[in-house]
Amino acid sequence: MKRDEGLAGKRRRDRRCLPVLGAVALVTALLGGCGGGDGGSVAGTAANAQQTAANQQATALSQAQTQSTAQTQSQAQTPAANQPYVDPVAYSTNATDGLAASQVAEKAAIMHYQWSLGRTPVNYTTTTGHLTAMDSSGNPEATMSYVAYTAPGAGGAPRPVTFVYNGGPGSSSIWLRLGSFAPTRVATPDPLFGNWPNYPLVDNKDSLIDTTDLVYIDPPGTGLSEAILPNTNQSFWSTDADVNIMRDFIERYVTVNNRSSSPLYLYGESYGTPRTDMLALALESAGVHLTGIVLQSSILNYFADAIEAVAITDSTSALALDTDTLAGYFPGYAEVAAYYNQASPTPLNQDLYALQTSLFVTDQYQRLRRFSQSWVLSQLGIPDALGTPVFPRPSTLQDWTLPSGLTLQALQGYFNTNPFSTSLLPGTTIGRYDGRVSLPNSDPRLQSDSDPSDILISQPFTTALATQLPDYLGYSAPNATYVPLNDNIIEVWNFAHDGQPLPDTIPDLLGALTLNPKLRVLSENGFHDLATPFFNTEKQLARLQTVPGLNPDLQVNFFQGGHMIYLDDVARPAMKRDLVRFYRGTPLPDALALWTLPPPWSDESPASQPTATAQAAP
Repeated sequence: MKRDEGLAGKRRRDRRCLPVLGAVALVTALLGGCGGGDGGSVAGTAANAQQTAANQQATALSQAQTQSTAQTQSQAQTPAANQPYVDPVAYSTNATDGLAASQVAEKAAIMHYQWSLGRTPVNYTTTTGHLTAMDSSGNPEATMSYVAYTAPGAGGAPRPVTFVYNGGPGSSSIWLRLGSFAPTRVATPDPLFGNWPNYPLVDNKDSLIDTTDLVYIDPPGTGLSEAILPNTNQSFWSTDADVNIMRDFIERYVTVNNRSSSPLYLYGESYGTPRTDMLALALESAGVHLTGIVLQSSILNYFADAIEAVAITDSTSALALDTDTLAGYFPGYAEVAAYYNQASPTPLNQDLYALQTSLFVTDQYQRLRRFSQSWVLSQLGIPDALGTPVFPRPSTLQDWTLPSGLTLQALQGYFNTNPFSTSLLPGTTIGRYDGRVSLPNSDPRLQSDSDPSDILISQPFTTALATQLPDYLGYSAPNATYVPLNDNIIEVWNFAHDGQPLPDTIPDLLGALTLNPKLRVLSENGFHDLATPFFNTEKQLARLQTVPGLNPDLQVNFFQGGHMIYLDDVARPAMKRDLVRFYRGTPLPDALALWTLPPPWSDESPASQPTATAQAAP
């Protein structure tokens, strides 16, 4: 990397989100609709458009409510009748665009199916369209695209509703919707490439439709979601504004669909996990009480991941928790090394090996301090940014082979001036989102995307979206272009939160638990995730141990697999099993609880206090 590009530029270009997968901005027509540009959207700076929007807000809201009511009555009269919808609006995801209020309508395609892969067949409905998020005064903020999978409750009892979203920032929800627990999914051969990029869309025997309704949400500027004037899309491209608009959408969905008596859940992946912590607090503060939240592949405190912190702030002053970062990544790296037969002896059990490597870095924590800054900067491609890099001597690495369980080659691959993604296996690049996915350095696909695990799914998922879903969801938007991942968002996102330049959301989670002590929390982690390593998550959640008298219903579990754990055919059924137990309120037999987590690092602040790092960072 050239130094004049800046740390943030390099990381934002290469990583694709804290996880949302795709090295380049993926743009594809939604459900077979041809791109229509932004002809129906209005530049946010147009004064006359803003005035028109302001004048028409009340009328538009009244029309939207009427349309929604008529739609509900139509469903009641003909519950089995499919209602495809051709959406004429030309939505735009450009930063300075917003939609005139006169063009906003809460309309949707409604289709009916049966899922028959469980013990009992489930008749379910897909609803694909838009709802209007409004502020507390009833002013429209954004028209949000979503896909909902719903089914009748047993015996008339209200079913749970789970609101699902990816992260980024800048990602739509297609990765979770097409990969995890909807009634259909893209069948990837993860971690192998198989018949790439032609992965079929199949019925999903591990769907959660037999347990909960699922509502997949696209934040403004992604999918087909657009701000409503005088707001523009970039009005919502910050940590706090994003949380507020997601809260307002959920409140709207609950109101329009009369779901206030349903158990409500949040499910976020990657950046969707800090969003979930903050959103849970926002909803509880607004009087919308949740039953549970699921944090999958988490980054709950950006300061504790110095790689991300330096990349975003473009400043080495964000290195304060660099030793925590080096130690936090090590157990996940070791699991990946073991997959490639670089552990000795061969681990008998992934969980026990994770414990062994976690104990190793904890024991060596003080010695690791000497190498942590060099290590973090090496992962960013600038090992000499602060002078000559410092790494352990060969004799030290040799001494570490036995307690770490890693081969000398694997240890040399970790403590190296090159990123471990290219150092573990000479001549090979391993994936960031899933370290088990690899390609030879000569593979031409690596020229445009440096992450093999990103390559594995990006094209197949967007192909499935464009070519396989029009008939299934019954929705098309011929004048708009669906954006799975908007890279323009991550480039300008304002990460500031709670008076700090980056989000530390453990205090938000604590706030939600304080308002709602019965809130269930499930943390799901992939052993082979090198984007949001599992040991980092354990250490952040353990900060809740510092709160006297706190005894939350918190469970932390682990699976083989990467960032998108559910792509793994062994992990996904196990996730489904544990999620069903979680929804039932049944303890998970193999999960860690708060007091069985390893204690937090000594340099971390208590959960109830802002971190010292955050106060010191620029």
